[in-house]
Amino acid sequence: MSRDLLVIPHIKIQNANALSSPFTIGFPAMTAWLGAVHALQRKVNQSGLDVCFEKTGVVCHEFDLQTYQGPGDFVHSIGGTANPLDKTGSRPAFIEEARCHLGVSLVISIPELSGSEQEQLKEIVERSLGGRMKMAAGDILSFSPVRITDDFSTLKNRLMPGYAIVERRDLMEEAMTTMPDALDALLSYLTVRNHCHQTDNGQVSWQRQRKHGGWLVPVATGFHGISDIGSAKNSRDSDTPHRFAESLVTLGEFKMPYQLEAVEELLWQYQADLENNLYLCEQTQTEQYF
Repeated sequence: MSRDLLVIPHIKIQNANALSSPFTIGFPAMTAWLGAVHALQRKVNQSGLDVCFEKTGVVCHEFDLQTYQGPGDFVHSIGGTANPLDKTGSRPAFIEEARCHLGVSLVISIPELSGSEQEQLKEIVERSLGGRMKMAAGDILSFSPVRITDDFSTLKNRLMPGYAIVERRDLMEEAMTTMPDALDALLSYLTVRNHCHQTDNGQVSWQRQRKHGGWLVPVATGFHGISDIGSAKNSRDSDTPHRFAESLVTLGEFKMPYQLEAVEELLWQYQADLENNLYLCEQTQTEQYF
C-alpha cells in the first residue's frame, strides 16, 4: 500500500518542556511529539476528514535550552520564570521547570489521498496549528507552509540543515550483555573521557574520546506501568482506566537527513506491549512503503 508524507516544515516553538524524563534534560521526549501529532489528527478528524496519522519523524533545526552559567560556575542553572508576587509581597511557591526554544520539522506518514483531500488536509492542519495549539507543552510561534509529498529523496534535501532523531536501542542491548544495570549502560555511551599524552620533549596534548561515534543522546521513549489498571479519584477523565507509570529512557542519535537511506529510519510509531506493561514510541523498519 502506497503512502504519502505530510510535511510541516520549520515549526518555531517557545518554552517547550525540556524535562524529558525524571533524570534527563534536553530535547523533548518522543511521547511529546507523537502526542502532539495525535492531537493534530483528532482536530483533522473532527473537521470532517477521515485520515490516520500513522508514523512521525522529527528533525531539529535549532535548539536553545533555557539555562544560565555564571562566571566561574561549574554547572548550569535552569532559567525559571518570574511569577507575580503574592498578597504578602513574597515569591509564590512554584515547580521549577526546564524549558527550551526550538525549531523542528515534522514528517508524518499518511495514506495516499486524492488531490482535493490533500488540499483540504493542508488547510485544516495550518488552521489547527495557528489556533493556539501546543507542541511539547510549548507555544507555536510560526511554521512554513504545509506540504504533501511521496519523494523522500527530495525531501531529505529540504530538511537540511537539521538533525533527525533516530533510535539506537541496539547499542543499549549490546552494552547490557556485559552491564546488567541499564543506567550504567546508558552512561557508558554518554561519558566523555579526557586523555593526556606527553611527548618526549615535554609537550602535553589532550584528547577527548567517547565509546561510540555519532551524536548520541538520552531520549525518553515511553512508559512502564508499575501498578494495576484501575480507577483514580479526582482524575480528569473518570471513564478511562488509570495506572501509575514511570518513564523509559534509551539511547537516540541525531543524524543529518542525507545520511538516511529510507524514510523508515526517520519515522516513529506507538507500540504497546501489554504483557510487559510497556507503552512505547519506537522505530520499526520492517515495512517498506517508499
